[in-house]
Amino acid sequence: MKNEKHSLLAFGSLLLGASLIGLAPIFVRFSELSPSWILFYRMSLSIPMLLILNLILNNKNPLKLNSLKSYIFCAIASLAFSLDLAGWHWSIELTTISNATIMVNTAPVYVILFGVVFLNYNFSPKNLLSIIITYTGVVGLIYFSSKTGISSLIGDLISLVAGILYAVYLIIVSRLGNESALKIIFYTTVFCAFYAFIFGMIESNQSWPSNTNEWLNLIMLAILCQVSGQFFITFAMPRINIAASSIGLLMQPIVATIAGAVLFFEVLTFLQICFVIIALIGIYFARMTITES
Repeated sequence: MKNEKHSLLAFGSLLLGASLIGLAPIFVRFSELSPSWILFYRMSLSIPMLLILNLILNNKNPLKLNSLKSYIFCAIASLAFSLDLAGWHWSIELTTISNATIMVNTAPVYVILFGVVFLNYNFSPKNLLSIIITYTGVVGLIYFSSKTGISSLIGDLISLVAGILYAVYLIIVSRLGNESALKIIFYTTVFCAFYAFIFGMIESNQSWPSNTNEWLNLIMLAILCQVSGQFFITFAMPRINIAASSIGLLMQPIVATIAGAVLFFEVLTFLQICFVIIALIGIYFARMTITES
């Protein structure tokens, strides 16, 4: 009974964390800054809070990783993660929130493919089925998108590339299994802030929020999406099985889709909803089959 309560608490934590991350497109859309500068503030404003969490929860060597290799892996993984998030932020500006978020969440498909090519994963019929289902949904969402034109198509393609980069990040971070997850989040956030600053300098001269509302928007993005969302997911993942985690993580694209419909009038047609469901089913099965590879 006690274990069931703990599992239920962990699953609730996962749902909450994924839902909070799903709110990120709202803050991106409301911001006046360019996508890379949004990413910079999303990360840099999170650093003090993550530092405090590490000092409290990892009171023994709170910021020390086990080896130099771990720092190097964090730096490389963070570059992929920075490009992923910057790309996702760009895609949110160009295509619908639903399309951008679902497509960036196709990362498990690429984890399978990278695993087969580079990590000797076994490619099974289940892997192939998950890929076919996912891309049936993706192609349908692109073809029947409520936003049309070249900019929308570019946004869809950018979000797919962002999904590939997120898969690279996940694979590299998985090599750091002997490190504290909270420490990894802290260091990837620090490195991402550094990379985002460089991207932002290239991307736009407007680097400073111009008013209080913009600051509040960015602070909420950092607190709710980067710190709280990541913390709740990090707490939950080791405490629940892969099936429950695969279901719970789907809350991110679901919440993002609902937010897009409510706040930005990106209401989906019945056909679009069908393809959203197909894509989510494919993503779910891709996550499930990763552990079997």
